[in-house]
Amino acid sequence: MSRVALGLAYDGSAWQGWQTQPHRQTVQDTLEAALGSFCGVKGPVATICAGRTDTGVHGAMQVVHLDTELDRRLESWVRGVNAFLPPSISVQWAQPVSDEFHARFSARARTYVYLLWRGRVRPALWAGRAGWCFQPLDVDAMRTAANALLGEHDFSSFRSSQCQAKHPVRNLYRLDIDERGPFLVFTLKANAFLHHMVRNIMGALLQIGQGREPVDWMAQLLSWRDRKLGAPTFAPDGLYLSAIDYPEEFGLHELDGGSQLLSPFTQTY
Repeated sequence: MSRVALGLAYDGSAWQGWQTQPHRQTVQDTLEAALGSFCGVKGPVATICAGRTDTGVHGAMQVVHLDTELDRRLESWVRGVNAFLPPSISVQWAQPVSDEFHARFSARARTYVYLLWRGRVRPALWAGRAGWCFQPLDVDAMRTAANALLGEHDFSSFRSSQCQAKHPVRNLYRLDIDERGPFLVFTLKANAFLHHMVRNIMGALLQIGQGREPVDWMAQLLSWRDRKLGAPTFAPDGLYLSAIDYPEEFGLHELDGGSQLLSPFTQTY
């Protein structure tokens, strides 16, 4: 029995999130069924992922591991599994890993990217792939407010009532806001994220950017530790799991799907 790690990309628009559900309309269910077909076994092949994504959230770099007795070339894992997957889900790479590797518990950090379209009219070509805000935004105010979230905090004010995490303390290493023509690109990196944490942070930042709340409201909201006092949860459309950071010993450190994801936004508009 050997352990294999797979890197995945998927468009979450058509799926009810990552985690397996009775209706089977999830990325995990679809991947595990494809693995079963590829491995020639009856039923799905169980996998463990680096981070579960919600309905409508995309994966630019999701990592899973599985244990198997199948001996195949790494390229065969990629092309073979993809032959059983729909166009919206794709294995990007495969790599053997030690039995000590765990896709979730070995990860030191995760990075999410949120793409926000700023424009008077909703962007038809980006439907389901970018959030949208038609009101003018004070980007400098949003950047100042974002600084209050950096570091280790109790993020209860940004935690879904359905969150199953054992505690609300997380360490947010990075929260950058970059302007790319009509887009704002939000990059958030933390040791781990709570359920809806990024989307709730986005909601709060937009309240401040639209002038509905002052800049210091973000720090106050964080200190209140009460989700009921926060902003509405923002749309999942523009949210991408972009990078997973593993210790170097596993040979998978700082896997980043974000560089490819952000390539359309590096040009000058």
